[in-house]
Amino acid sequence: MCGRYATTANPARLAAELDAIDETGDRPDSGPNYNVAPTNQVLTVVERHDHDHPDDDPTLRIRRMRWGLIPVWTKAAEPGVPAKGKPLFNARADRAATAPSFRDAVKKRRCLVPMDGWYEWLVEGETAKGKAIKQPYFMSHADGSRLYMAGLWSTWRDPAQRDMDPLLSCTILTTDAVGDLTKIHDRMPLPMPREHWDAWLDPDHPAPQELLETPPVDWISGIVARPVSPLVNSVRNNGPELLAEASGANTEQAGQTSLI
Repeated sequence: MCGRYATTANPARLAAELDAIDETGDRPDSGPNYNVAPTNQVLTVVERHDHDHPDDDPTLRIRRMRWGLIPVWTKAAEPGVPAKGKPLFNARADRAATAPSFRDAVKKRRCLVPMDGWYEWLVEGETAKGKAIKQPYFMSHADGSRLYMAGLWSTWRDPAQRDMDPLLSCTILTTDAVGDLTKIHDRMPLPMPREHWDAWLDPDHPAPQELLETPPVDWISGIVARPVSPLVNSVRNNGPELLAEASGANTEQAGQTSLI
């Protein structure tokens, strides 16, 4: 699964790098976030047609969305506010196409979620009172390059509040972990290599089924995992110190080395 990650992506720089349109607007929280959690606003990459020129080719766009997909059929709890439901921040890649909450998005609203890496927790013993000791690990690319994970997104509107802006939300697809990543968790976010972006983001055609399957081993071979500070355990903590390598952790399970 993927329930926490880190990103230093800036929307303007990301748009320049990808030759995309920045649709995020100016926000005070556009800086790095080392402890992204569900319900946070996150950056996504989509490919859409221009509303005023629908016949033109679609273009890449950087959009900010709520992490935790809100299905289009969700009812309003109060004017303009969707009712609370299950926090859909992850979707199983092998089931998304048939799941009521995600199947429409699989057909025509797919996105990329940029991140520097993601966190998982591994039980490494227990306290004297029998409480599990969970050590956080950070998975990232060995060369420090940005990762792009496959995601789905949704547009929610309150039918009674048609003048309000739509609420955009997203989920990160997950797949079975492979290689030594299984030593940390049995699930992992589904990566989307650059060569598959056109097919994945295409708003006019379904995604090829093979893109929803296990990621290639050559991509996983570049991923490293390292134990990091337990500061990440609290969503109130945020800063580069969360990525500092933890001292005294069981580095035999997963050290700062390639996992394949």
